[in-house]
Amino acid sequence: MVLVPGIQGRWEWMRPTVDALARRGRVVSYSLCDEPSSDDPCAPDLGFENFVLQLESVLDRAGLDRAVIIGVSFGGLIVSEFAARHPERVAGLVFASALPPTWVPNRRERFYMQWPMLGSPAFILTSPARLLPEVVSALPSVGGVARFTVTHAWSVLTALTSPARMARRGRWAVAHRFADLGAVTAPALVLTGEDQLDQVVAPRLTREFLRLLPHARAGILKGTGHIGLVTQPDAFAETLAPFVAGCHGRTASAGSPQAGRGVPTPGSVRAGYGAARL
Repeated sequence: MVLVPGIQGRWEWMRPTVDALARRGRVVSYSLCDEPSSDDPCAPDLGFENFVLQLESVLDRAGLDRAVIIGVSFGGLIVSEFAARHPERVAGLVFASALPPTWVPNRRERFYMQWPMLGSPAFILTSPARLLPEVVSALPSVGGVARFTVTHAWSVLTALTSPARMARRGRWAVAHRFADLGAVTAPALVLTGEDQLDQVVAPRLTREFLRLLPHARAGILKGTGHIGLVTQPDAFAETLAPFVAGCHGRTASAGSPQAGRGVPTPGSVRAGYGAARL
């Protein structure tokens, strides 16, 4: 499995998810190439193309001919574009509270992208109102909320992101012309939180993938919103487990001499750029 991060660009923010998936199979995650912690090249003139090229390079260096690729939030744009252009390298797709390629930013998002340093204080101040209801829903005990808040805050503080880089990623996506997904036949899982709890990416936007990929199926991570993969990482991993197993079974049954490469094996150590180099 390859886990592609959201617009903050840091795999470390998803560490609980990486750990939960790694207990069930091999998982590779990484930071986006315009992060200072990344060793991958990033050419500003290439814009969004950088992220697609990086994902291809990640698979190559991990020795994966095909993989189940998981796009989280903004990462869904990267995964959908990669799948459209390289369908032969996709064993399966998971879009977790993800933006679809038909996404059009709203007025607030356009303001953040244009004026990130002006908009970031308001973004930070309103984050608790957006996220606290879903955290309380996913972790109903006071102790659970407190432990998650401390742990996640530590991940954020030790893997700082940049409002300017986040805004640039959004602008790159808006300027990019996304490829058609018509050639993609790999199984796809469209996973959201509950409608009233995701105040970051409306689940109706993520469900747009059901129209773009008619063979895709939908799933809901109950009691969660946008960040259910980190508030409930084991539930997220358990939801993915049968889907991933089915994808790799489908690949193996195809009879390809390369079909066995990249199949998850229990107990594999996670690989994340910045944690363990490939």
